[in-house]
Amino acid sequence: MIVPDRDVELALLRELSAGGEHVYLAGVDEVGRGALAGPASVGVALVSLGTPDEFPVGLRDSKLMTPAARTRAVADVLSWVDAAAVGHADADAVNTWGIIGALRLAAADALSKIDLPIGGVLLDGVHDWWTTDGLPLGPQLPPYSVHMEVKGDARCAVVAAASVLAKVARDELMIELARENPGYDWEHNKGYASPKHISGLRELGASAHHRTSWKLPGLEQKL
Repeated sequence: MIVPDRDVELALLRELSAGGEHVYLAGVDEVGRGALAGPASVGVALVSLGTPDEFPVGLRDSKLMTPAARTRAVADVLSWVDAAAVGHADADAVNTWGIIGALRLAAADALSKIDLPIGGVLLDGVHDWWTTDGLPLGPQLPPYSVHMEVKGDARCAVVAAASVLAKVARDELMIELARENPGYDWEHNKGYASPKHISGLRELGASAHHRTSWKLPGLEQKL
């Protein structure tokens, strides 16, 4: 198991602070990209050179933590980082803008809740969906310097923090939506493909929270 550290984020912060200004680095991670239903969500967590070196014990990529461990970690994560927020873009946004546009909308939602000077972004993955590329894919995000880190949610503490916050927030939303939309088992599958979710699609059809611009399994027989 990869254990996160602060090496990458501290190196980036030293570069960003070379001019003497106090700036913050935003660790960013997404959840819900591949779900059939529910929002695309983005967690943003800010750290600086003044952030304590000791991050919460047990902090990992959210996918490697149990639901209970993720929930327990939230308070410690919020105490450790300088600021944090989670943004969401609903299924209508995915249907309208595609998943990349929806991620940008979710990131913009998260940024609207943060009021600190961000100097750069540490983004999990290999594809820089943050930077505007001229395509009509949602809002233009602030033109921060973006550093991509493969497996950043596993390797970098601040990205792991963003990952945990986003995962817990989205899971809670999906549990609420499950109460309002029974039959899809969202309280367990969180909107991702599962036998019960596909069975629900087959029996009930798509809900208002499904990504109907996608080819949804279970609906083929209704075509």
